[in-house]
This record gives sequence, structure tokens and C-alpha cells, in this order.
Amino acid sequence: MTRRFISFACEGAVLFGTLDAADGTTGLLIVSGGNELRSGAWANQSQLAQRIAAAGFPVFRFDRRGIGDSDGPNGEFRSASPDIAAAIACFRTQAPTLRRMIAYGNCDGASALMLANGAGLEALVLANPWTIEGRNGAEGAAAMPEVVRAHYWRRLKDPRALLRLLGGKVSLRQLFGSLRMAARPAAPPSTLAQELAAGLAEFSGPSTILLAGRDRTAAAFLANWDDGDARIRTCPDASHSFVEPQARIWLQDQLLAALRN
Repeated sequence: MTRRFISFACEGAVLFGTLDAADGTTGLLIVSGGNELRSGAWANQSQLAQRIAAAGFPVFRFDRRGIGDSDGPNGEFRSASPDIAAAIACFRTQAPTLRRMIAYGNCDGASALMLANGAGLEALVLANPWTIEGRNGAEGAAAMPEVVRAHYWRRLKDPRALLRLLGGKVSLRQLFGSLRMAARPAAPPSTLAQELAAGLAEFSGPSTILLAGRDRTAAAFLANWDDGDARIRTCPDASHSFVEPQARIWLQDQLLAALRN
């Protein structure tokens, strides 16, 4: 495996990416969420790329405009479609043997891919898509407790939750916390979630939605989405970035399955 650092252009800005080369004809594009660098939280995306490339699949990560090494204005995820398109073009140039490309995005990286209608890729793996309005303001922070109300209500109606309570696996403090959360007024539907659904509906390839069981962003997504969607896969004990050892293995297995499909 060879790791190379690459610069490429996007609407007058210079972006920087990292290619973990491999011989496979299917490649993985990683789209970072929020203002996260391409290395990821605790270098988790860098380590993930190394492991995926060791399995035979080239991986490309990049900093979008205004993040990390890349210059230009930081327009956040709603304006990331040109960045994704430029990264795809660069990846294809740097790995000319590619015949198929899938993308993995977490948080609003997943949302950016959905808003881009899949960006012309062959498959998508979307983790914990961001569905809360007011991403960086008080509006988003205030909306979070309201939007997870439906998630807690579903938990309370789940017979397995009662069995866990009787078996001592759920504390009374957690139970009362869920009751308080479920009693909050219902949040209005997220227009962003509706946009994401519309964007994903325009994508003709296969898609998988990965949710971390201990993540409030994932809970918010479920509150705005059909939780019967057959594309959803959940890692019960995972946090937002899948940093736990078992969650890292689970995420890697999900990505390898998509790459080998």
C-alpha cells in the first residue's frame, strides 16, 4: 500500500486530499462531516483508509474548501457538491484502473452526498445523516432535544426495553430520563430530512444507512425518517464516529461488503 498527498482544484480554490493506493478496480471516497479534517476524529478515517486499502481497495479522502489544508470559503455541507465532484474527478485521475466508486460519509458528509443525488457514484454508505435545521446556531442546539422525542417514545414502547428493565439492565434514572424526553412536545418535521429523502430518491444505485446506537444525531435522523427503511443498519453500542473497537470492526465490515458487492 502507498499513501500519497495530492492537491486539486475546485472553483478557483486548491483542495488537498490523501490517496491510499491499492490494486482493486473499486474505490472508496470518504467525505468528512462537519468541519472535520480528512484524517477524522482521533485519526479514525486515516486508519480506516489504511485498513480498506490493505484489503485491496484504493481510498481517497479530502478536505473540502475552507477546511484543513484546503483554501477557499467554508460554505459547509450544503455547498459541498462541487467539492465532492472535484474529489471524484481527482480520484479517477490518480487511480485510472478504477471501474467503480462508492462513497462513505458520516454526519453532514452523508447529508452532502444525499443532497448531491449520489454525485454520479455507483453506491453510497451513509452514516448518521444530519437532519437538524440550524447546523451551527442556537436553533440547531435547541432543536436537538425536541427532535429525539420520537426516538425515546419508540424505546418506551419496545417490549425488549421492559425486559431489560426487569432484568436490571436499564437503570430507573435512565427510564425516567426517557419518560421526560418522550413527554416533550413533538418537533415539527425537518425540511432538511425531506430534502435528503428527495435527493436520495434521485440516486439509482444501492445505498446503505448506518446508524450508531448511542448517537443523538442518529436518533434525530430516525425521528425524521421511516425507521422501517430496509437500508438501515444499526451498531447498537457505537458512538457517533464509531470509535469503539467493536464499532470500528463493524464499520469496516459494512464498507467492505459494499465494496465487494
